[in-house]
Amino acid sequence: MLTKTTTRTLNNSIRTAAFSKIAASRAQHTLPQLPYAYDALEPSISKEIMTLHHTKHHQTYVNGLNAAEESLTKLQSQEASPETIKAVISLQPALKFNGGGHINHSLFWKNLAPAGSEQTKLPAGSKFAQAVERDFGSLENLKKAVNTKTAAVQGSGWGWLVCRLLSVSLWS
Repeated sequence: MLTKTTTRTLNNSIRTAAFSKIAASRAQHTLPQLPYAYDALEPSISKEIMTLHHTKHHQTYVNGLNAAEESLTKLQSQEASPETIKAVISLQPALKFNGGGHINHSLFWKNLAPAGSEQTKLPAGSKFAQAVERDFGSLENLKKAVNTKTAAVQGSGWGWLVCRLLSVSLWS
């Protein structure tokens, strides 16, 4: 019969081994392709700015996330010690910042559309349009509220617009 300590040690070893295999098999994050050409959003966003934002700015988040995860994988393969635990904890800001930047930008690209296209129009009479009218007065007021609420958020004002069945709320 195994003691509680031996059982706990074995369970921890099994979990560590399983997690290490998962961590070691992690795929590298990559820059997603845009669903439109770099010049498709002109004149609102120039081809030069789109190219720079996508290939340099977003790529920097991808590179940072891959580097942080590589460091994490190396640390996870080491014997647990106070130093390795501190090192793993110290990676959390880089993982959150770069992971969040990569995810936000990946969603951002999918939510842009050329000016005047159907995707940019508020569907008249929809529940969302009714909630925007009721809660903000107009689409323009909603845009102003989003810009005001998210202006001071790290990462140049990222925020989420949440639409519940009964109301529209801003989250930053």
